[in-house]
Amino acid sequence: MVLLGGGGYAEFVTVHENHAMLIPDEMDFVHAAAIPEVWLTAYQLLHTVGAVKAGETILIHAGGSGVGTAAVQLAKLAGATVIITAGTAEKIQKAIDLGASHAINYKEGGFDEKVLQATSGKGVDLILDCIGASFWQQNIKALAIEGRWILYGLMGGPTVEGDLLAQLLKKRVRLEGTTLRSRTTQYKALLVQQFVDNVLPHFITGKLKPVVDTVLPFGKVVEAHKMMEENRNSGKIVIVVKPDVVQCNYKTDEL
Repeated sequence: MVLLGGGGYAEFVTVHENHAMLIPDEMDFVHAAAIPEVWLTAYQLLHTVGAVKAGETILIHAGGSGVGTAAVQLAKLAGATVIITAGTAEKIQKAIDLGASHAINYKEGGFDEKVLQATSGKGVDLILDCIGASFWQQNIKALAIEGRWILYGLMGGPTVEGDLLAQLLKKRVRLEGTTLRSRTTQYKALLVQQFVDNVLPHFITGKLKPVVDTVLPFGKVVEAHKMMEENRNSGKIVIVVKPDVVQCNYKTDEL
């Protein structure tokens, strides 16, 4: 399994040797395919950028997504308390099953007050935010003094109106934007090595689990994108290019 810089819809790819990871003997190819980009992204957000510490409380938006389900598990592994937001009962339950202490349906009202209630008024130490503009005011309210806010997506828009800078100063909040795909080859190689050393062994013991929502053949890639656009999946959608040669734990009719 490898960390790609794009171009993954192919039978063969060329990758940097230091971006490749051995698939554990205990894992099939489908579950291995669900690991690299989302789990490395989550690891980067929590550790490389977010500097998570045991005992902290973390708010993870889109807690039922691929990155979200990985981040929940990694945060629990680090000894943090996890609060998530999601938009369906199924995704709420998935996050709780994976270890989230509190799960909030953002479609049923604001999450900021619920976060404050869950933290006895303190707020969270760290937010992993893939939403952006539409959540910024609630994020500020939900953050603790000197909290960290890691922005890695703009699903809710890029344009902010209001006194964001004043609110950041008031709470001494650190707001940092980050991406993975545009990072240097050397950065990615170091990230992969840290992941192999610190995280990959936990998949073998079963402490961590890649979350696969759906497995589809390459011919149904359009259907896979529709599922994502409609926000129907909880975890990863895996595309299998050659179902006849891939060994996995899924029935043939699912492919």
